[in-house]
Amino acid sequence: MGKYRSRLRIVADMLSVVSDNGDSRKTRIMYLANLSWDLLNRYLNDLMEAGLLSFNSSSCYELTSKGKMFLDRFNEYSRHCEMVEEHFNDLKKERKNLETMCPSSEEIDEE
Repeated sequence: MGKYRSRLRIVADMLSVVSDNGDSRKTRIMYLANLSWDLLNRYLNDLMEAGLLSFNSSSCYELTSKGKMFLDRFNEYSRHCEMVEEHFNDLKKERKNLETMCPSSEEIDEE
């Protein structure tokens, strides 16, 4: 089964498309952010109301300064999450190593 994206990840993906491609039209955002047409329109309305995107005279969406700040903060947040996940995985490995060093309850019962 596929992994679902969080709302924050979808917003960041949409803002990244606009940021990476300059001004973007709906179809480009939809394809590059991997969204359905209905979901795209719902999110675009939310992002416009939040002031993260604006609509310019060329009929394209563009990133606002608030959108750029959101994207920068989200990228920093993502890096921190990755570091925490790596650290957590290291801790799980260390726990497994420690568990292999301990006698099992069956070995203790035999004595």
